Amino acid sequence: MNVRSMLLAATVLAFPAAAMAQPVTGLYIGGDLGAHVTQNVNLRNVGGVSLSGLGLGLHNGGGLAADAAIGYGFGNGLRVEIQANTNFSTYRLTGGQNVIFGGANSTNFGGMVNALYDFYLGWPVVPFVGAGVGYEATRLSGGSFFDGSGDKIVINNGTQGGFAVQAMLGMAVPISAVPGLALTAQYRFMAVVNNETFSGTASSPGLGSTGASVKIGNQYDHALLVGVRYNFGAAPPPPPPAPAPVAAPAPAPARTYLVFFDWDKATLTDRARQIIAEAAQNSTRVQVTRIEVNGYTDTSGTPAYNMGLSRRRADAVAAELVRLGVPKNVIAIQAFGQTHLLVPTGPGVREPQNRRVEIILK
Repeated sequence: MNVRSMLLAATVLAFPAAAMAQPVTGLYIGGDLGAHVTQNVNLRNVGGVSLSGLGLGLHNGGGLAADAAIGYGFGNGLRVEIQANTNFSTYRLTGGQNVIFGGANSTNFGGMVNALYDFYLGWPVVPFVGAGVGYEATRLSGGSFFDGSGDKIVINNGTQGGFAVQAMLGMAVPISAVPGLALTAQYRFMAVVNNETFSGTASSPGLGSTGASVKIGNQYDHALLVGVRYNFGAAPPPPPPAPAPVAAPAPAPARTYLVFFDWDKATLTDRARQIIAEAAQNSTRVQVTRIEVNGYTDTSGTPAYNMGLSRRRADAVAAELVRLGVPKNVIAIQAFGQTHLLVPTGPGVREPQNRRVEIILK
């Protein structure tokens, strides 16, 4: 599987759970697992004898690779981390004449210091690039190489190391259900630039065995890895926005209206006509089955006179309602004289608020 296909597959699998990416801030940890392969490694010499021009080399069949890292994000895309890594594979001998078979098991392990940069582009995935320097050790074991004439080279189990550099290209997919958690996928290239020399023995028919050193060239490794990363400093998702304020409903039209009169009068003032017009208009906006028009007076006249005056006042208001379009059959007129005072008073008191007609919408 090439790098492009691997990154595309990881995106498709993780996209449903992806969240809008936030920069890595503070402490984080991560780990990766995948496959690697090392380019053919040249054999420089055996026992001090140069092998240049013979085309002998070690071919790597690839194997498992893994790493773990602890790092710190600065909240602006930049991250630094310390990484431990390892990989496992098998070498076999290639090239030369009369080679029958040969092989050696290889384990690489080491530590790197990496600097990385995340590109926050508003996508659900975050591309990143990185580079690192460190130290890598190679352990060879079970190394034996034979040719058809009976010559044999045996590499002793041993470990040698050297300076290493690496470059990384990948992406992270944040997981919305767990703030700080992200899936990662990356391609990594590593070069171990120092030549490494392993001790061993060389033997041939008739010549016996002798100690020998086996020197190999630089190692160039390619790895495809997927993993997880958890950022301890990730902020929790923001709370959902507060619901938009709902406009308060318009107040319901009043159902009781007071029309006041001058002393000993049943004629409508301009203000009285405004109030009656408002009542007539609102009677069409609410469900109305009955309109009561109740007349009242103050206590400044006799009870009999006041009863008649309250009736005249109620009739005047009812007539104005009908003129404004209110059906006559829904209007009920009542006269109460000087009873049911709005402002309690004694007899013979001219109280303006008691000289009234109440319009009640029912």
